[in-house]
Amino acid sequence: MKSAEPTLYLFDGYNLLHAGGRTDVRELVDELASFVALKGARGVLVFDGTGEDREVGALAVRYAPDADTLLERLAAEHRHRERVCLVSSDTVVRGTSGQEVAKVSSAAFLEELAPAMHVEEQASRLRDRIDPEIRARLERLRRGQ
Repeated sequence: MKSAEPTLYLFDGYNLLHAGGRTDVRELVDELASFVALKGARGVLVFDGTGEDREVGALAVRYAPDADTLLERLAAEHRHRERVCLVSSDTVVRGTSGQEVAKVSSAAFLEELAPAMHVEEQASRLRDRIDPEIRARLERLRRGQ
């Protein structure tokens, strides 16, 4: 029997970035915001350090002096009333989050995330859908002819 889907995902920000060999925080935020939206869940992405806390749809982006401490606290606060999934490769955080919390390593999560995200084989371009004659006329207008 498959367990119920989590309603709250807790993400270890820099842990996920490093596990995926990524450097762009904005890209990660966008991917995770899309993921939680598709799942019909909420998410909290926590980074060490300082930055601007914000909401991107159902994903909260938070900064803390110690991300591990905040992740542990959030897991403890929510684990008795929601299905929580902690995404981190940090064994200490995973160990202290409680038995009620599902745990997934950052690498395993990223492997599952890739197929879940919608990626078009080929970019859809407006020019490819316009009649060639109209496209030629528009090109002439663009060039001032």
